[in-house]
Amino acid sequence: MLRLSRSIAVGCLALIAPLQPVVAQTALPQAALPQAIVPQPGTLRVAAAVPPRLEFSEVEMALARAVADSPVLAAFYGSNGLRPVFAGPEGQALRDALRQAVTASPAHGIPAARYRPDTLAGDGRDLPSELAAELAHARVLARYLSDLSGGMVRPSAVDPQIHRQVRRPPVDRMMAEFAASGDPAGYLASVAPRHPAYRALQQALAARQDLVVPPGLPAVPEALWRPGMRDPGVALLRERLASIGFAAPGAPDLYDEALSAEVARYQQAIGLPADGIAGPRTIRALNAGADQGTQRILMALERMRWLGGEDLEARHVWVNIPEFKARILDGGRQIFETRTVVGTADPDRQTPEFSDQMEYVVVNPRWNVPRSMTVRDYLPQLKANRHAVSHLDVVDGQGRVIPRGQIDFSRYTAANFPYRLRQKPGDDNALGLVKFIFPNPWNIYLHDTPTKHLFANRSRAYSNGCIRIGDPFDLAHALLSQQTDDPQAMFRRALEGGRERWLALTPNVPVHLVYFTAYPDADGGIAFFEDIYGRDAALWALMEKAALDSGGRTD
Repeated sequence: MLRLSRSIAVGCLALIAPLQPVVAQTALPQAALPQAIVPQPGTLRVAAAVPPRLEFSEVEMALARAVADSPVLAAFYGSNGLRPVFAGPEGQALRDALRQAVTASPAHGIPAARYRPDTLAGDGRDLPSELAAELAHARVLARYLSDLSGGMVRPSAVDPQIHRQVRRPPVDRMMAEFAASGDPAGYLASVAPRHPAYRALQQALAARQDLVVPPGLPAVPEALWRPGMRDPGVALLRERLASIGFAAPGAPDLYDEALSAEVARYQQAIGLPADGIAGPRTIRALNAGADQGTQRILMALERMRWLGGEDLEARHVWVNIPEFKARILDGGRQIFETRTVVGTADPDRQTPEFSDQMEYVVVNPRWNVPRSMTVRDYLPQLKANRHAVSHLDVVDGQGRVIPRGQIDFSRYTAANFPYRLRQKPGDDNALGLVKFIFPNPWNIYLHDTPTKHLFANRSRAYSNGCIRIGDPFDLAHALLSQQTDDPQAMFRRALEGGRERWLALTPNVPVHLVYFTAYPDADGGIAFFEDIYGRDAALWALMEKAALDSGGRTD
């Protein structure tokens, strides 16, 4: 006879207490959960709050003991009265739906092996195997729901500049909804992000299976071929390309324009610069069969799962950091786009990832220099020459401008400097003539800039972390259009005053600062972007580890 220790029982029931009363096979009256569990040989008795002779079955006792170390499973089975849900003929539809979902998990970029599908075979008849099968299905279900609704990897584990809060629903609640669903397979299909971009990434992942060269073909020697060059190795290049649908007619050993065009098509498909030159990176990808583009699509699917709880159908601002673009999207439709300048690759100046609510358009802003920049960049200059950076006012804690002649800058260090630096509104203000505020602990916002020439560059990582906007007035008009029939006039009146004006956005507009190095483009293909901060390598390593982790906790 199995026994349930006092510590396990109390711990398990304490977790499930907020949900609903635990019931045994005899129905309990609706009453508050007990505060303590007193174990007895062969039974589990509930003290004081329930009839003293009520006994829990052996299955219920074993199940409670088995899930006591898992808050998610304890909460789920607590809400279910410690009753198995997968066992017997009545659990067949749930078992089948879960096995089918696990088998299809590679379509989401998640290896099925992560879910130990071998543990889902059969349902058993005696108590140990029945309980083992129940727990195996429950643990797989919890992990699958957690993965698909919010990702395999915790965002903050990838990089300290990722502050994204995953808004997945409580996993125990999803488990209960699955168990109660009349269409369990349909329920599992609905858990992953429903955004069109996620489906487009899945389709691109499926299509890329065709980019793997069949085994048995000889490898291409590494070289650097341009149109007009001849080499025996070009024939091998032609053969491997043709095997995956990139065939070009021509002399076997000649690297001609037709072959260059097919190489460019292949490069674009796998996420390399499509220059039509067969260099070492292109040839290595062709020889390996795997490619960086596929990895980037897999990482994009994971990043989309991090956003699964966000309403991306609502009107929002979307800033894809490595793309150097900002957009306004509404109902899945793009209504505004502009170029951006983002933070440099310096770890202290990278633009972070997070979501927030944009609350204000600030016209003619003053620039309050961030303290980190003040003590790092400007204090050394002021110590050398008190008249340095003369465009900035020195301001005390009460907001008063202090004449520099009254300050002995040499007395101060980064730790004890008591002043702030601030720049007046104006055309040469570092923030330009407008900024867009979504209050956050990292003091990140969107803003205009006087350094317009930077927007002509292909790569635009130059800022101290904030996002500079190429068309700031147009962005202001688009954001204000929800609260006035003439946003241009509203903005112009605020601008002409010359003083700082805060225009509240009603309603607030969600803003998402994201980092996708692969994302669907307007033409239905997948666009690839440079990994400017090196976040892909860290994410990929954690995804590989998670994919191999078939025995980790589910909560």
